[in-house]
Amino acid sequence: MHGERFDRLDALRGLAIVWMVVFHFCYDLNHFRLLQPVQQFLSDPFWTLQRTAIVSLFLLCAGLGQAVAVQAGQSSARFWRRWAQVAGCALLVSAGSALVFPQRWISFGVLHGIAVMLLIVRLGVAPRLGGDLASARAQGLLWGVGALALLAPRLWQHPLFDQRWAWWTGLVTRLPATEDYVPVLPWLGVLLWGLAIGAWLLAHRRVWLTGTLATSLQPLAWLGARPLRVYMLHQPILFGALLAWTALA
Repeated sequence: MHGERFDRLDALRGLAIVWMVVFHFCYDLNHFRLLQPVQQFLSDPFWTLQRTAIVSLFLLCAGLGQAVAVQAGQSSARFWRRWAQVAGCALLVSAGSALVFPQRWISFGVLHGIAVMLLIVRLGVAPRLGGDLASARAQGLLWGVGALALLAPRLWQHPLFDQRWAWWTGLVTRLPATEDYVPVLPWLGVLLWGLAIGAWLLAHRRVWLTGTLATSLQPLAWLGARPLRVYMLHQPILFGALLAWTALA
């Protein structure tokens, strides 16, 4: 697998990035009252369903990527280096959001969720299932545990988890007031299903991930290979540009 390219996986991740950037641009336009009529991003299904789809696609790609990493025998040093980048960026997101949205700052958003879920997969799931994630036993467990994770917040909630320190669980009785919220439950289920799908594809339909990519889709693959950089830079650029625009106007 050394040197093997996964351009199709990168392109899928790139699609999620483009969708996210467009969504956030609309959100920022609405924040500065540049969208008329003013949109209800927190309650209108047109926007809430899009957010769910975008996060789902990102976590599905994260699961696919972990399947590739596990099969490739990714070293501990490389995993921890990448994990530290994700966790560090999550802390920067919290700090930046606290400055811009002090009442709704992000304490457990998508990067926080991914950082915790990567630990669960790397230290808990993958070692227990062994190296062959495409085996019938591994596939059954990944799909089964993923389904339980997706259902858990619907089956059990408690006011104890409504405190900010416990939001990460996802077992809250009401949606927290924050600009981004991607708790471990139910979202771990999406990542585990992505891990299962990725393992199966690598074993049975590898070309679906490694096949030739159309030239027109190469920009998506380029973006998808740099998700963390794009994620961290796009909002400061968009928000800053709109802030400057409204100030000049």
